[in-house]
Amino acid sequence: MNIFLVFAHPEGRSLNGTLRDIAIDELKAQGHEVRVSDLYAQRWKAQVDRADFPVWPMDERLDPRLASKHAFVSGTLTDDVKAEQEKLEWADAVIIQFPLWWFGMPAILKGWFERVYSHGYAYGVGEYTDKRWGNRYGEGVFAGKRAMILMTTGGWPHHYSARGINGPMEDILFPINHGTLYYPGFDVLPPFIVYNAQRLEAERFDVVSSELRQRMRDLFTIRPIPYRQQNGGDYRIPQMLLQDHIKPGKAGFSVHLRDADEEAPSGAARQGDEA
Repeated sequence: MNIFLVFAHPEGRSLNGTLRDIAIDELKAQGHEVRVSDLYAQRWKAQVDRADFPVWPMDERLDPRLASKHAFVSGTLTDDVKAEQEKLEWADAVIIQFPLWWFGMPAILKGWFERVYSHGYAYGVGEYTDKRWGNRYGEGVFAGKRAMILMTTGGWPHHYSARGINGPMEDILFPINHGTLYYPGFDVLPPFIVYNAQRLEAERFDVVSSELRQRMRDLFTIRPIPYRQQNGGDYRIPQMLLQDHIKPGKAGFSVHLRDADEEAPSGAARQGDEA
């Protein structure tokens, strides 16, 4: 299988660099082909600006969404963006690796998504009617592919628990897992997180290394996070609200996940049944 790893850390000799190398080594040992985009080493341009759209008229107000769509349709996206899109299309699974900085991904990685996820490519696709609202949230260009976060953070696990000071990690990562990976169709796997990363003594490193190797071996068998498919019947369209009978009286990120004993709507595939 083909694995694409997007690496976003400024220092290759960091813990993240070591974890990256362990993951790649295990994937190759399993017979997979691996490609890596090292964003800092590539000096990836993070900001979206006019330079991304060389044929957009200079005398027109720049609308990044429309300019992105025009560039994608006309084949005039910049070469660096085209190269990353080609890697995404080649991949059967994508690993997004980064340190958690200020409760999110580093700016260079956010900029990677903003530039590579062109309008008409990763969003703004499909029909928008009173029965469907585009190919998104479980559908889209990356449907059938897997994606997961490989991440380090300085906090302890209980700092990110339901009553922890930082809030639940599931909530912190929801915008990435659900809004950035699931939106264009990826089956999103549970993240692999190394906590208390600045104090990773040798004994715990051995445990983390072993667990990471096992996760790489399980990359195509572990069950994805059971997010609800947008067009599968759980949501009213075009309001994009959950049906009234689904978890009545409850709100928040968790309502967008199916419970283990909850049946998928008629005609909608249960995510992860192939695993």
